[in-house]
Amino acid sequence: MNDGSRDIRGSNTSLERRAWEIRRNALLMGEVQGQGYIGQALGIADVLAVSYFHALKHRPDDPEWEARDRFLLSIGHYAIALYAALIEAGVLPEDEIETYGMDDSRMPMSGMAAYSPGMEITGGSLGHGLGIAVGMCLGLKRKENPAFVYNLLSDGELGEGSTWEAVMSASQHKLDNLIAIVDFNNQQADGKSTDMLCAEPLEDKWAAFGWHVQRVDGNSIPELVAAFDAARNLEASQPRAIICQTTMCKGIPFLESREITHFIRVEADEWAKARGILDAEMPA
Repeated sequence: MNDGSRDIRGSNTSLERRAWEIRRNALLMGEVQGQGYIGQALGIADVLAVSYFHALKHRPDDPEWEARDRFLLSIGHYAIALYAALIEAGVLPEDEIETYGMDDSRMPMSGMAAYSPGMEITGGSLGHGLGIAVGMCLGLKRKENPAFVYNLLSDGELGEGSTWEAVMSASQHKLDNLIAIVDFNNQQADGKSTDMLCAEPLEDKWAAFGWHVQRVDGNSIPELVAAFDAARNLEASQPRAIICQTTMCKGIPFLESREITHFIRVEADEWAKARGILDAEMPA
């Protein structure tokens, strides 16, 4: 939604290139520590590209701008992915990549609002983000602020009771300024999400609670653009959910094929290999 409120570097840059840059930023940060939540960052890059360079109204040079749309990272351990997007958006400087996860860094491994510009909430224990989003949406409505609140949550969070309490509250209060983005990568620390506590059928459940629901390929830029536009332009007094089917480690086949990708260690020689694969697929 380029309404003149943003000053994004290279405004003609394609969303595919934005997603590529986010993936590359994440790989560079991951290499600093040699391990981490790289799979999530590579998988959610397309969603973040569409969020920050198509959907959200924001000002990179003024992260506290009152009229901004809020993007909440409920999944605190996805911080590496959000930092990668904030660097590409110009909110965080690129030269801080090498400080990722280090003492006194503005980019700790788990998202903390007190440290990082553009990080709206502190994520940690899962299941809190959507409840915070409900409160923010109510506050914005009382102030007659037309901003949207986007909340990124994981399929693992669908096993948390607090998430479903927030789902019910959002519907009860007709929060049409709330857009929930569910990253369904079917991976948790202990295995597949569907094997731990299966939340299917997802569309039916969210719809039964009064939400407008879409389910899309979360690694397809065209599908994401259409879904975000539909959610934002919906003329109905109800919250909106976009369920995004994503692939962990998307774009790096030798990492995609690993059985366990929730938290991975990448060997020293594999970082260059991963960057080489990504560089070979650089879009225009």
